[in-house]
Amino acid sequence: MRIVVAVVGKPRDAALAAAIREYETRAARYWPLEVREVREISGRSNDQVRDREAERLADVIPAGAHVVACERDGRDMTSEEFAAWVQLRREDARDLAFVIGGAFGLGELIQRMKATKLSLAPWTLPHELARLVLAEQLYRAGTIVRREPYHK
Repeated sequence: MRIVVAVVGKPRDAALAAAIREYETRAARYWPLEVREVREISGRSNDQVRDREAERLADVIPAGAHVVACERDGRDMTSEEFAAWVQLRREDARDLAFVIGGAFGLGELIQRMKATKLSLAPWTLPHELARLVLAEQLYRAGTIVRREPYHK
């Protein structure tokens, strides 16, 4: 089982990019983690951007993966619940693909592919912050599963 994070765009702010890299590196100690960035689209209508970015995201999601759409109105989980949920998916031996959309959200193609809708926060987050939150929670989940002291 691998965890794939499919995300639109690269972090623009250097400090934020460094924080994301740090937590993705930490998370990779616990889970086989791959990050797949797709280019942002600009210069079109919001719907066209969302749909074209969804096509790009779909292209980097492994076949047969359990697709998790990270969306504000998704399922809420505590860190402990999330850790147990990821561990269960790991036991299924199926890839797990977390998908974070761009500025206009996730297009219809991803909506049709998703098996789970996950909320990272009740607020709308920029995709760079959503990626940081997800990376930190994947790291935290690993420490919880292994009963390490990071999670208090």
